[in-house]
Amino acid sequence: MTRPVVHIVGAGLAGLAAAVRLIDAHGPAGVEVVVYEAARQAGGRCRSYYDSALGMVIDNGNHLMLSGNRAAMGFLKRVGGLGAVSIPARAEYPFADLATGERWTLRPNAGPIPWWIFVPGRRVPGAGWRAHLGLAALLRGGADRRIDAVMSCEGVAYERLWRPFLLAALNLDPAEGSTRLAGAIVRESLARGGAACRPVVADGLSAALIEPAIAYLAARGAFVRLDHRLRAISFDGERAAALDFGDARAKLGPADQLILATPAPVAQDLLPGLTAPTRHRAILNAHFKLAPPPGAPKILGLVNATAEWIFAFENRISVTVSAADALLEHGREALAERLWADVAKAYALAKPLPSWQVIKEKRATFAATPEENALRPGQDTRFANVTLAGDWTDTGLPATIEGAIRSGERAADLATQALKGQARRAGDGSTAAQESFLENPRKKRGNP
Repeated sequence: MTRPVVHIVGAGLAGLAAAVRLIDAHGPAGVEVVVYEAARQAGGRCRSYYDSALGMVIDNGNHLMLSGNRAAMGFLKRVGGLGAVSIPARAEYPFADLATGERWTLRPNAGPIPWWIFVPGRRVPGAGWRAHLGLAALLRGGADRRIDAVMSCEGVAYERLWRPFLLAALNLDPAEGSTRLAGAIVRESLARGGAACRPVVADGLSAALIEPAIAYLAARGAFVRLDHRLRAISFDGERAAALDFGDARAKLGPADQLILATPAPVAQDLLPGLTAPTRHRAILNAHFKLAPPPGAPKILGLVNATAEWIFAFENRISVTVSAADALLEHGREALAERLWADVAKAYALAKPLPSWQVIKEKRATFAATPEENALRPGQDTRFANVTLAGDWTDTGLPATIEGAIRSGERAADLATQALKGQARRAGDGSTAAQESFLENPRKKRGNP
């Protein structure tokens, strides 16, 4: 009997996580897995590329993971990407206030009882221990509300700790953010103690997450077909029947499954009646071709600056600004100069603007408000053989690497359940992935 095929549309982290999960669950002999990607490179919004302006490989953005991100850490371990990330032994977050010149390092203790807030050298200067309990209100559960409805969004502890933390997690002004999403982040990080809060920084997103996953899949017989943009899905009743790639077409047999791991607007164009978040927030990233000064921390948080986080790599300095919509109208060179001024001040550098690259992600994440969170769809659909994946689906988390990977694994589990239910009835219409395409040499480029 021909193996059932699981077609995965989208080779971002959600799609790759789904493919890895399926291969692990079924083995190459149990199911055919084929991943399609519209671009000529896998990774979606989490990728590296060679930048000709800098003459080096850079990431399209700076993505921070935490040691407590169980899905992300499990994925890295499974595909062999742990060697390309940096994980410190302890949770330490150095900060600099560029207005006052003050510097401090947050040092949460490893366990869940937060005794660190009683130690002045471990907490925010100028704020007492009671002020460090501000996020406790987010752990109460209940209806999803704006954050400013349950906790104070002012004061020293808020400006120097909670605002940077929530802004990075939610990618919007924390005051308007969702208590449900913020509470989920707190429960899985600070509430579990510093052991779950160690920063995990990829020394190249593709090297850590994407390339190992592609190699893992190729070694196990899965197919990743780049430069395949899905134009339309044909339906037969409540089932997806065929995928139209313009000059190639894939038929879905009665046992075959489809996982849509595309951005929300693409999924809405392909699936009739699908609801999804409609408002988004931008992220701004800048890369400077200059080795950081000796002793520079891997991550440095900034207060009273345009730049919010500085990442120190071997041969470059990178900057991230969340909720950056107001900055998008500025020219790239003006932004580079503005952000470099912050970097130079933070590092005490008397150097002119080095070679730079500025990347504007206009629709980086959905707006993590209560209203937009309510629009996120579940991962199953009304179509019997179609499942959704992506950080914009209802993962219970904001749009993060962790949420993307969890969504992919959940979609794979749903597809596996459907495959088990149809195992005895799969037959005549099931088509092997290698036979699903019209012959087209151009479309085969980039396959592993």
